[in-house]
Amino acid sequence: MKAVGITAEYNPFHLGHAHHIAQTRALLGEDKPVVCVMSGSWVQRGECALADKWTRAGLALEGGADLVLELPLPWAISSAEGFARGAVAVLEATGVVDTISFGSESGDLASLRVLAAGLESEAYRNALRAELDKGISFAEARQRALVKCVGKRAELLRGPNDSLGVEYLRATGGRLGALAIVREGVSHDSDSPAGGFASASALRELAKKGKWDEMVPWMPAGAPETLKAVGIADRSRIQRAVLARLRTMGEADFAALPDSGVKEGLPARLVRAAGEAESLEEFYRLAKTRRYVHARLRRLAIWAFLGLTAADRPARPEYLRVLGTNGRGMALLREMKSRAALPILTKPAHISEFPPEAQRLFALERRGTDLYGLCFETVRPGGLDYTSGPVILEQGPQSDDPTSLF
Repeated sequence: MKAVGITAEYNPFHLGHAHHIAQTRALLGEDKPVVCVMSGSWVQRGECALADKWTRAGLALEGGADLVLELPLPWAISSAEGFARGAVAVLEATGVVDTISFGSESGDLASLRVLAAGLESEAYRNALRAELDKGISFAEARQRALVKCVGKRAELLRGPNDSLGVEYLRATGGRLGALAIVREGVSHDSDSPAGGFASASALRELAKKGKWDEMVPWMPAGAPETLKAVGIADRSRIQRAVLARLRTMGEADFAALPDSGVKEGLPARLVRAAGEAESLEEFYRLAKTRRYVHARLRRLAIWAFLGLTAADRPARPEYLRVLGTNGRGMALLREMKSRAALPILTKPAHISEFPPEAQRLFALERRGTDLYGLCFETVRPGGLDYTSGPVILEQGPQSDDPTSLF
């Protein structure tokens, strides 16, 4: 059985995400299983996820996914390139995914493939170094360098979904087929719902303001009620804890973070900003330059808060962790039992039987989830990564429980 893979944060899952899954199946067949690789407690923009990963996995299953696997923490809060490489590594390791499907502003897969090839070329690397020497942001330097290599097609990189799609294509190296599904409605970071779909950013703002009724038209039935019932996370609740961590760090500590900008003198700038800032937003403002944009600084702050360093990120994910599954997903798991390139974790207690590298990665995940628990109005207990099993939809006989398959 071959499946299609989708990488997402589902932060939160909305009708646009359901549309993506439905369109993918419309192109590949209604019986095509959908495997989603989803961020856990922390997301790529350097923020806490709105809802816990099990709640979000459950909503994804209700919205059309068959199997939800976790994108491990070190890749979930990485740059677009790192995020994509981690996600593709998980999908490829399943042994059952033969295609990746991603959202796209343009839907122009042929041009996105040209851009992916351009980013792998020596001409691009030389042009990028020249642009970075001008002190501009990486995103702008990449844009200018690629224009020199492939011409006006490089404008597609200004679309965040197209830009991430190109990173998926680079990460697959042609080993997986690909679908570029045109994104409908508003842009991914729009503040206002419109055009049939709402952005996840707009829905997060509504949730934080308690405007649950206003979320109803833009989400699958019952989803806003679910989020309200389980409670939502907000980074503002850990602001002092993050600032406390930042104020205790020296240049060497900041230099140990991934993407820390050592060559450009960023660690010294971060030390000064941490000492002066009275809020996280002020920290970002004081540290920001043309080179270092907010998203990168938010990720650095969260890496620091979680006590993670560049050395903590392995070369690849060390296991496939199941966050949720349905009946068709369990059939995939049976097949993965003999075909997967990495061990499959369905029952957290089994991590003690995994190789040491996998145990270290899971320990980082646990730390991330434990600290994520501080982001809720009522602080959540630690150890949830050990006590929470997969969400199961359409559970059959006991033999179909995924934890009994491994």
